[in-house]
Amino acid sequence: MPQKRSGGGLTGTQQAAKFLGVSVLSGAVLAGIALPAFGALGLAAKGTVKGFDDIPANLKTPPLSQRTTILDSQGGPIATVYSRDRTVVSLKDISPYIQKAIVAIEDSRFYEHGAIDLKGVLRALNRNAQSGGVSQGASTLTQQYVKNVFVEEAGDDPDKVAQATQQTIGRKIQELKYAIQVEEELGKKKILENYLNITFFGQQAYGIEAASQRYFSKSAKDLKLEEAAMLAGIVQSPSRYDPVNDTQEATKRRNTVLQRMADVRDITQAEADKAKEAPIKLKVSKPKNGCITAVNGSGFFCDYVREVFLSDPVFGKTKEDRAKVWNQGGLTIKTTLDPKAQKSAQKSIKEHVYQTDDVASAVTMVQPGTGKIMAMGQSRPYGFGKTETQINYSVNQGVGGSNYGFPVGSTFKPFVAAAAIEQGKPPTQMYPAPYEMPYPSQVATCSGKPWVNIGNQRLKNENEKEVGPYALKEAMAKSVNTYFVQMIGDIGLCPVMEMTQKLGVVQGNGKKLPEEPSPLTLGSTGISPLTMANAYATFANRGTYCTPTAIESITTADRKSLEVPKSTCGKVMSERTADTINTLLRGVIDSGTGQQAGLQNRDNAGKTGTTDGRKNAWFVGYTPNLSGAVWVGSPTQQVKMEHIYIGGEYQDKVFGGQVPGPIWRDAMTGALEGLEAPPFVSVPIPDPPKEKPEKPDEDGKPGDNRGQGNGGQTPFPGISIPPDLIGGGNSRGQGNNGGTGGGFP
Repeated sequence: MPQKRSGGGLTGTQQAAKFLGVSVLSGAVLAGIALPAFGALGLAAKGTVKGFDDIPANLKTPPLSQRTTILDSQGGPIATVYSRDRTVVSLKDISPYIQKAIVAIEDSRFYEHGAIDLKGVLRALNRNAQSGGVSQGASTLTQQYVKNVFVEEAGDDPDKVAQATQQTIGRKIQELKYAIQVEEELGKKKILENYLNITFFGQQAYGIEAASQRYFSKSAKDLKLEEAAMLAGIVQSPSRYDPVNDTQEATKRRNTVLQRMADVRDITQAEADKAKEAPIKLKVSKPKNGCITAVNGSGFFCDYVREVFLSDPVFGKTKEDRAKVWNQGGLTIKTTLDPKAQKSAQKSIKEHVYQTDDVASAVTMVQPGTGKIMAMGQSRPYGFGKTETQINYSVNQGVGGSNYGFPVGSTFKPFVAAAAIEQGKPPTQMYPAPYEMPYPSQVATCSGKPWVNIGNQRLKNENEKEVGPYALKEAMAKSVNTYFVQMIGDIGLCPVMEMTQKLGVVQGNGKKLPEEPSPLTLGSTGISPLTMANAYATFANRGTYCTPTAIESITTADRKSLEVPKSTCGKVMSERTADTINTLLRGVIDSGTGQQAGLQNRDNAGKTGTTDGRKNAWFVGYTPNLSGAVWVGSPTQQVKMEHIYIGGEYQDKVFGGQVPGPIWRDAMTGALEGLEAPPFVSVPIPDPPKEKPEKPDEDGKPGDNRGQGNGGQTPFPGISIPPDLIGGGNSRGQGNNGGTGGGFP
């Protein structure tokens, strides 16, 4: 019942409504806009006009949030992402049927009245006064549009949405004032166009184009009469009149719209009756929002693009600014992803590592010379299920990756070799390289304070038969741990630190590598596959490093181009050094630990890596025109890859060349199919002379020519072995711990 004060008087709300009905409408509103039916009444309420004019009328229409489309390098769709599934279209691209239907059912006098419909407002105010509140609206299409602008501006903030939709007299007055402004500035046709583009039609569809696609899988310009009437009927209550969940209720509402169209003579009664007889025939297109819908397993690359956008200052000064642009949407983002390479990577992964395996795999490919990310896939799909994940194993933590990356093992050794060669060490450099040894007692660092082997930490090679002396070529092919530890004992840790920094090599959490022997020789620190693939691309590019990039161009809804991050390239080592590394790593594939990874009919090079406990296995390799990194292991670092089934095959012990190697081979083969096969520039690296027959000692016993006695030198002409590298002598060094790390082949 209507609420009254004691004594029978009107409540405050009723008094306000009465006041508005007489004062605001007769004075302020009529003074603010000409109403075709009542413009000659000449009513005025001077005091009220002044109060009404004091209400701000600076409605700023925000650009409508729309869907963003992410494309591959060939223009093919990867995914669509949006906070509002909307595609803005002009009135000429909207069926006349839906234009007439929405006006007929929502505001049949739209073209006759101004910003407000005086008859409707007076009727509503009278009803509201009787009820003691705001129980009935009288919103014109223009007022509804204004309300939708408030809702759009509120975004997904529930408090702001509630405020934007609250039914109060103050809100109604504000809507009236803004409606007057909109009518003056836009005109009827533009208001109708904007209304059809902003309105919610249920099923996550905002705007008439998205609604047409959602319910009928067709464009708004192609809507038939009965289809247009159904969509127009949804607007009043999208949940109640949802044709997907309640066809009967949706049909009743559609027929109401059709009859209203006949009543206002937009269509004939015969046309209305015929359309009423037609059953609702939906052709629903399910919402496809987000990277979870990405094609060819590219969900993680899609998510990486989003993370880059939200973190790169080129898209906005603050995180909030960037998020606003992203949520606004309407962007067309063309990426660097090569569809052929992506399909090949994902196909290879699926053939070698199953989604349900105890371990996972990730593959990333980068183009040397440009830094373009060509492929990014993994065995566990992007999603929320038991064997799915939203963690991108290919990238650093800051852009959606794992917390620390994954230890890379012996794939780190080429960085050590490059640093040594840049320091002047020849590729024929010999070291004693025994099977087992302590880390050097001291190793020089960048700070000048040496790393000290306080705990007398030791390391050993994978195979007891791996006993030096070795030259660099053989040590790289066989992945001899002790050789590379002796190398950093010789040159110090600082050259390796400087080299990795130039190559963009950081830990998976984005921090610098620890300046200690184990992470800087045996790869005991976590690094991401993208970082490794991009660093190795520098060797392929003959010493020029390029920062990785995923976005080629971005176009806004109004066809303006946005600035995008560009790859920056610079020389970080001599061409001779890079060519030498390429020659050394060709040996890994030709005759070393990576033979199972070799490609046919094109130059290729690479390095294997396996970590302690066999929790991670790697192969990182490249051709002159494509670099790729493959990781296989336990995302939680809890699974040892021994006596294990991977991809349906039993593995006694997993090595980098054994499981990751074939994944790399098959992925690269497909990615490179049809592309040119340029050669590397080879550097001649002579093999060391064969050992001379051992001379007996004074007692007639064989001498020790295996580099473990008396300084550990072998009399090779022109090749010297630095003294005091075995047993942790007084070599230069760093840090106070470092661990054994791993670094198996």
